[in-house]
Amino acid sequence: MPESINTTASQTLDVPARQSEPATEARPVRQPVVSVIIVSYNVKEFLQQCLISIQSALQHIPSEIFVVDNASDDDSTKLVCEQFPDITLIQNTRNEGFARANNRALRQARGQYLVLINPDTIAQEDTFERLIAFMKAHPDAGMVGCKILNPDGSLQLACRRSFPSPWVAFTRLTGLSFLFPKSRLFGRYNLTYLPEDQIAEVDAISGSFMMIRREAFEQVGLLDESFFLYGEDLDWCYRTIQAGWKIYYVPDTQIIHFKGESSKRSRLDSLLIFYQSMARFVKKHFRHRYFFVTYYLLIIAIWLRAAFSFFQNSFRSIAIPLLDLLFMQASLAAAIFIKFGHLRFWQDYLPVNAIYSSVWLISLAAWGSYSRWKFSFFRASAAALTGFMINSAFTYFFKQFAYSRAVVLLAGSFNLLFLGGWRLTYKLLHLLRLVPFKGTLGRTLLERKTLVVGNFSRGEKILSKLKTRIGKGYEIVGLVSLNPDDVGRSYNGLKVLTSADNLRDIVQRRHIQEVIFSTHRIPYDKILKMISECRSSKVNFKLIPSNLEVIIGKASIDQLSDVPLLDVDYRLSHAGHRMMKRMFDFVISSFVLLWISLPYLLQRLRHRQQVERSTLKLGSDADPVEIVRLPGHRILNLVPYLWLVLRGRLALVGREMHSSEKMPAAEQFLKPGLTGLVQVNRDKGLTAREKEKFQLFYLTHYSPLLDLEILIKAILRGSKET
Repeated sequence: MPESINTTASQTLDVPARQSEPATEARPVRQPVVSVIIVSYNVKEFLQQCLISIQSALQHIPSEIFVVDNASDDDSTKLVCEQFPDITLIQNTRNEGFARANNRALRQARGQYLVLINPDTIAQEDTFERLIAFMKAHPDAGMVGCKILNPDGSLQLACRRSFPSPWVAFTRLTGLSFLFPKSRLFGRYNLTYLPEDQIAEVDAISGSFMMIRREAFEQVGLLDESFFLYGEDLDWCYRTIQAGWKIYYVPDTQIIHFKGESSKRSRLDSLLIFYQSMARFVKKHFRHRYFFVTYYLLIIAIWLRAAFSFFQNSFRSIAIPLLDLLFMQASLAAAIFIKFGHLRFWQDYLPVNAIYSSVWLISLAAWGSYSRWKFSFFRASAAALTGFMINSAFTYFFKQFAYSRAVVLLAGSFNLLFLGGWRLTYKLLHLLRLVPFKGTLGRTLLERKTLVVGNFSRGEKILSKLKTRIGKGYEIVGLVSLNPDDVGRSYNGLKVLTSADNLRDIVQRRHIQEVIFSTHRIPYDKILKMISECRSSKVNFKLIPSNLEVIIGKASIDQLSDVPLLDVDYRLSHAGHRMMKRMFDFVISSFVLLWISLPYLLQRLRHRQQVERSTLKLGSDADPVEIVRLPGHRILNLVPYLWLVLRGRLALVGREMHSSEKMPAAEQFLKPGLTGLVQVNRDKGLTAREKEKFQLFYLTHYSPLLDLEILIKAILRGSKET
């Protein structure tokens, strides 16, 4: 039975963002046409952008907006109260779930059309106008949904779908719907056989955006609160059709949905809730509709699919430890073979193998190789060395584990090579674009090619902030302007490559990976149109709200606000890090000198009269150094500089050698370098303030791997310039 609208209210607290004045006869309450309801849970930045887009889309429509907060702890309610005082805020004292939270607002909503929309969405300016016009033209339409895009511009398949009847569920759970998406027989779950720009009568639409007519709502009732997070939208659609109304998918307008932000914190819990909801839906509506064998087969299929999904997610969490364990077994096998010439003693080493492997795995976990620093070469190597020292102690103090000290020594050496080596290899494969990677390598210097779209002739404060987002993975290759007259001009050291109308062409031609929109300069309908046009280019789209504090994307929220530079801990202020840097410089420069110094000496003997002498000033207080060059020999001319690195006068990576700008922190802890963060970013037209930010980033984030990345970047840029 449909639930009555006058159900008992849950224990929540209604808090209008701004207390309205009592209505009087002289000031009648205006009847809203649209009531928009947003349930929010710990998505503050997304909620802010969503509300801005909705207010823009409703500016010509009498409306009311409700935000129901499910006990967020990220200051979402403070945001609504301070920045959106005309919005009605309902604060729950605990997470009530999606259905119950929406019902709290549905009971108060007065609009002719009721809209449920997720907080991690962006609406076009014409979204509500077009859907209202469609509802007026189709009086049989009880509910409508629009076209929903993923952040990469692709269609979010859940925006139109069929009910999970036994056959539809079978094709979905067995993967037939993925294998044959264009088949009318197999592609019914998400109706993938239909053109995405075709209006269609459907079974169900996505709960991320649902518009229901008041007459239909009063007949169907509230959402079923037995569904906590998933399935309530499917149930609502089913009851709407059962009540005699039709549901339409209307792609005349579109929104973008950053799917799953509210449930991102607990993926396994969300999976469990999802499959529980699917089973509850089938039990509620299909138990007495199908033959009992068919019904139970459907239930079993749902839980088998759930078990498979849990296995997939669990395997992801243990994949890296399993790979490390595999390398440990390879190390032991290699050590036994080298020692004895065969592997017949493998079984004899099973007890020591179990103990020693456990020690290495625990060491890796303790060093963070299975949490924050999964792909850190140096942490994995340090963990391997720690495990080796502990296992060596076992060898000497517990004779029952001392099968062969040589085998333990060899296995430990191989582990030291393999455990850090495969992580470094994976990063280098990412450098060659052969594998995906979201770690530190590639985010510091080998960034994703990025375009910024905006109206730059009117001023874009965001450019100076984006240029110094060091370590965030953005390589700003150019600008795309709304004003065609800007093409060819430069703003803040960045060139306008093309106009917004040609975005797709420049994305494909330059192999762009990220596009960032400055939303306070671009209408939302134009943003969504550009995203839709570039959908086949495998590019990620991100938005910068008008407050210029964050970059909103699918995977993360990047804070743009400047971090205070007080009490900053410079790594290179510590003797240990300075010693590590000196050792890195010494080893690399020695190796390169041995490789090229002999040809250099031979060339100098042959061309005694062709050398050029010059002086190099290494600092304001240092004495100048004489440099001898050979004309026309670019590589050989590195030798004098490498000798200075070897002697400690220069660094491979450091501050600018010829800069006249004073940077006290950099000059105190950092020597002049052959290259550096500032040098490899010189084409960005950095100001003195921006250079200082780069230097401070290097001082606070120094590591040998960072030096290696900068050297690779310098070599790559040098080869391109050549």
